Amino acid sequence: MPTKLSTRSAARRCACVGAVTLALLGAGLPAVAAGGGQPDLSRFYRQKVTWAACEQGSPPDLQCGKVTVPLDYARPNAGTLDLALARYRATGPSRGSVVLNFGGPGGAGVPQLAAGGKEFMDLTNGYDVVTFDPRGVGRSSPVSCGIGEETTGSGGDASSEAAAEGGAGLGDARAARKALQEWQKVAAECTRHSGAVLSHIGTVDAARDLDVIRQALGDRRLNYLGFSYGTRLGAVYAAEFPHKVGRMALDGVDTLTEPLAEQGRVAAEGQQTALDDFLDWCVQDIACPLGQDRRMAGDQVLQLVRSLDDKPVPTGSGGRLTGQDLVGAIGQALYSKALWPTLERALASLVQDGDTRGVQAFSSGGTDLPGRRAGRQADRQPGRLPGRGPAERAGSGGLVATADVPADNGPAAMMAINCADDPDRPGPDRITKDLGRLSAEYEQASPVFGRYRLHELLMCYGRPKGTDFVREKVKNVDSAKMLLVGTRGDPATPYRWTTETARRLGPAAVVLDNRSDGHTGYSSSACVHRKVNDFLLYGSLPPSGSSCPADDRSGTQG
Repeated sequence: MPTKLSTRSAARRCACVGAVTLALLGAGLPAVAAGGGQPDLSRFYRQKVTWAACEQGSPPDLQCGKVTVPLDYARPNAGTLDLALARYRATGPSRGSVVLNFGGPGGAGVPQLAAGGKEFMDLTNGYDVVTFDPRGVGRSSPVSCGIGEETTGSGGDASSEAAAEGGAGLGDARAARKALQEWQKVAAECTRHSGAVLSHIGTVDAARDLDVIRQALGDRRLNYLGFSYGTRLGAVYAAEFPHKVGRMALDGVDTLTEPLAEQGRVAAEGQQTALDDFLDWCVQDIACPLGQDRRMAGDQVLQLVRSLDDKPVPTGSGGRLTGQDLVGAIGQALYSKALWPTLERALASLVQDGDTRGVQAFSSGGTDLPGRRAGRQADRQPGRLPGRGPAERAGSGGLVATADVPADNGPAAMMAINCADDPDRPGPDRITKDLGRLSAEYEQASPVFGRYRLHELLMCYGRPKGTDFVREKVKNVDSAKMLLVGTRGDPATPYRWTTETARRLGPAAVVLDNRSDGHTGYSSSACVHRKVNDFLLYGSLPPSGSSCPADDRSGTQG
């Protein structure tokens, strides 16, 4: 739902501006604007969260609330939007709140805390455990590209044809230009369906929202646990508000510097390594649908992907499963060893019976090609209603009902946030020229995932240039110590990103080496879980460079 655009004055000014300014500064709040100074954000920082029962079906001990933030921090009177919050209250004396971000970007925090809150109950020994739906995500003015709606969206025959051509590779100039045209159409549809928040959805704004949330919770400093993309958000917060950082743990550390082209290649390489590990495990099982010969198993996966790209198979509800859909599903399954048996069964059902349901149960792990999502959102998310049209959603920045969150909000928000954080916007000639080289590099990094990841390079085409703040300004932060957790076998955020980001952040960063597999460590390693909790609850930091061994627990984070 787009933000509400109000021309009303945000707050009445006090005649004695100097006294008000001193009072706010003494309270740790931003100063009131006077004579061309900083914008007046005082009304946002004076909020307190009112907690109440969540929507029907939520855990009974989960409480929900909201905060209001400016649409544009440079023009706080130009409109506002509400952010959805949820919390589990501390079970004993509370030292305040610890705020969680589960990653994405595009992951809604409230439903994830409702579904997986037991993983964080240890933290209620000292904190209220709080999460939120970031701006543009979930119930907080969700963005959409119109896919899954009854109105014509970015899907359609032309888009599907471009996706099919892209499935054959983007090294060909004609296919590349066709794909660029389709991504430009996608950008236009996202603008049409998302409203004003789309122009203010990046991590820099989200970090400022975090500070408003901190103050509304009554905390002098932000205590924070972020996973995957949530580590980028935490790092940006530390750069913007270094002296408001409390105890901050970042698990599955994102890169702050690499352009999208390098991120995609590294991601393909990491996913291929994880797939190889899965295949090593699978062929030891007599039930493995790929047989017991390891080399042949790898060949069969690649052949299956290519055959489905050439001839997609029908799903149970009228959609089609392509090879790239299968690649996205496999990528999600590789986030945790706990999902390997489920992936094995899903592949068996697909190969032996043509049953796509097991594969479709895994949500797509990246950006689909244009047109590929049309007609199959209901397959992946049964029971979720498509978002309302732009005319129906206009006129309010309040929270939307869960049933009204657009079906494509996750991927739409992921594209919007990543593009808002990316300052590179090469023209079509440069892109077409580079794709020939990059296509070979991606294919070498991963015969299975390379093609899928290559398409993500095009997702920002047709969108405004993003900020250079993340790449240029998030470094040498003068904050309290932060704990950075890197997992050696992480298929999504490689371990080297942890060490690179730690060097970039400077002396404040303390690295914990998780010598295990899977994406993030808090839910998959008893050692990581304990050390993160010891830091958040008691301020006990491990020595930088210390490690955790692999254990038998497993799980995932976004």
